[in-house]
Formats: sequence, structure tokens, C-alpha cells
Amino acid sequence: MANSMQREPAFLRRKQVEMRTGLSRSTIYQYIKTGAFPRPVALGPRAVAWLESEVSDWITARVKRARGTDHSTSLLSKTDAWT
Repeated sequence: MANSMQREPAFLRRKQVEMRTGLSRSTIYQYIKTGAFPRPVALGPRAVAWLESEVSDWITARVKRARGTDHSTSLLSKTDAWT
């Protein structure tokens, strides 16, 4: 069911990203370093957050890959060495 209204972009802070993905802080930053996870957006000099839509897309792609329904070469292939 597609929603015709577009949602406002929302930010997730690191703890929320950890809760959503099940990844630890160090794993998130390892994946970012290898290009396998979305980069955060700077909110200020000492604060970052991730776009909820990018994290959700990463989760969806990860599930598709785990279920064998996504045969594309996405960023997720870079995480194979870590999992």
C-alpha cells in the first residue's frame, strides 16, 4: 500500500540507529568507513544523526540480501567481510 503523501525527513541519533539495526557503535563506524552504511549528517560541531530513510533502506536491502531476494551488487556486499 503506497502512501501518496511524502513524509518529512527525520533524523535518528546514534543510539536509535543502534536499536534499529542491532549493530554496535564500532560496527556502524566500520561499515561507514568501508562505504557499507550511510554516512551521518552533521547537526552541529559535536552532534551527528542519520536520515531515517537511509537507515530504513539499508535495513530493507540487508533483509533482501539475507533472504536471497536481492541479487544486485549493492553496498551490502562490502559488509560480507564483517559478518
